[in-house]
Amino acid sequence: MARQFPSSLMDKLGMEWVEVGPERVVARIPVGGNTQPYGMLHGGATAALCETVASIGTALTAGLDRLSLGTTLTVNHLRSVQEGHITAAGVPVHMGRTSAVWDMRVTDDSGRLVAVSRLTLAIRDASRPAQGSSPR
Repeated sequence: MARQFPSSLMDKLGMEWVEVGPERVVARIPVGGNTQPYGMLHGGATAALCETVASIGTALTAGLDRLSLGTTLTVNHLRSVQEGHITAAGVPVHMGRTSAVWDMRVTDDSGRLVAVSRLTLAIRDASRPAQGSSPR
């Protein structure tokens, strides 16, 4: 999947896809290379993992010809991680014509809960310019 998005944030994070489908998406990233100055996993890396999981799941359900755009992301960080990988498993809470909501649970290599997250997404037609935008 990441090969479809060359030079993307997914590549920079070292993201690996574990399971990809419209009802469940699972991906993981290494902690190494995604840490903050104290040597712990950076919260932004966890957030990027969660948003990507939900965005891909929404795109598969809404159609790859439509845009899945995150609008509101919340992440509650529950424990720090210094090594190994974290894995985010996302499931849809709501899939509508123009919006979606996904829940993610993030665990470490021992299966301990590291974070919980929820993403609300807007689903838009790719051919129609965004409201308020001007052509370049």
